[in-house]
Amino acid sequence: MFSSLTRFIDRVAELTGKAGSFVLPLLVVTILLNVILRYVFNIGMIELEELQWHLNALVVMSCLAWAYQTDTHVRVDVLHARMRPRTQALVEVLGVIFLLLPFAGLVSWHAWKIFSFSWALKEGSPMPSGLPARYIIKGVMAAGMSLLALQGVSILIRSLQRLGTAWSEAR
Repeated sequence: MFSSLTRFIDRVAELTGKAGSFVLPLLVVTILLNVILRYVFNIGMIELEELQWHLNALVVMSCLAWAYQTDTHVRVDVLHARMRPRTQALVEVLGVIFLLLPFAGLVSWHAWKIFSFSWALKEGSPMPSGLPARYIIKGVMAAGMSLLALQGVSILIRSLQRLGTAWSEAR
């Protein structure tokens, strides 16, 4: 039962992350265009600056869960690589329960409230030439944090399974 849930979450995170990674070339082109217009032609465009930030947020938020799933995120724990698999799993369980889920859950909860408020207002940029529909990027941020929390649940389940297997083998 749990293995199908973890596979589903992992697949959604992977597909979302891969889709988000395809935005990177567009982000690079936007940054280059913005720099060339600003520093070569002395033309500043608010909409390009905002688009740059929106694309960056889209890439980061869509790839967070996938990076966690594939263990390509930055680890603070420098001792992790030296630990036994059982100890790694225990650290992962404790980290997910006491750090990741409370943080991602709280941020997700508030992000969805902010998104719904922005949606109700049909919020756009405060700048006259800025991008419309700012609520879209707020929704992306809420969805990205929610997917990170779900990926945490998937990793928690797998880590608990590894702990169970390690403890049963130790007996």
